[in-house]
Amino acid sequence: MDIKDRIKLLMEHESMTAAAFAESIGVAQATISHTLGDRNKYPSTDFIIKLHERFNHISLDWLLTGKGEMINDKRDIVSLVDTPPSLFGDEILNKKTNASEKCNETVLETSLGGTKNIVRQDIIYKELPAKKITEIRVFFDDNTYQIFKPEK
Repeated sequence: MDIKDRIKLLMEHESMTAAAFAESIGVAQATISHTLGDRNKYPSTDFIIKLHERFNHISLDWLLTGKGEMINDKRDIVSLVDTPPSLFGDEILNKKTNASEKCNETVLETSLGGTKNIVRQDIIYKELPAKKITEIRVFFDDNTYQIFKPEK
């Protein structure tokens, strides 16, 4: 059983059509058709991430390799909700911070500048005097050169 078969099994388990499944994970229905089609060997990483985010009760190990059970143990689901995984280590998880402490953004109470300035750009074409050639230099491969000046 390959990953496409496991995705089909997941769709059957959730009693979803391809269209409903695509909508639930936030992809186009064509993506489901392409992923489950014969020409595609393996779904994209983005597809797998979206699928796992939506169906986090499905074992990622089972989805990717076929090993283990399809449904995560309920204790695993509870532990994931209580302590989400951290990229930075346990010390970050132990800090309880307010949402406003986590960001450096400030809310502006009033609008700055009230009105929009309209920028007008004028293009001015100026007639420049005609340029005249005063000298042409030709360099040769023997490190010599010759100067040509137009006759006046």
